[in-house]
Amino acid sequence: MPLVFEAIALRKCLDAVYNGGTVRLAPHLLFTRHDELYLAAATLIRDGQPPREPKLGTFKLTGLKELALSQDQFRPLPGFDPAGPPAPAETLFALELEPDERLMSLNA
Repeated sequence: MPLVFEAIALRKCLDAVYNGGTVRLAPHLLFTRHDELYLAAATLIRDGQPPREPKLGTFKLTGLKELALSQDQFRPLPGFDPAGPPAPAETLFALELEPDERLMSLNA
């Protein structure tokens, strides 16, 4: 789990194997639900291909295998608000937005 905190704090991508495929994630939020750890992250690459549209997905942390910190950095998804919906009440750690990113969040 320290790897996930580091990735969120430093805005570094995470590489992993999820559901048998390789993914590169931009982690935005770590939270618990029903005593399980989850990661809210944007999928940047899945099996070598970018997604059709950027969006925040939910990943059960135990399902992310071979988790590794990438040196690639990311910017938060436009519209992401760490305190707004659908932010779960059990948030453990979230991406901090810069002032200009907060404005993007308000205008999205």
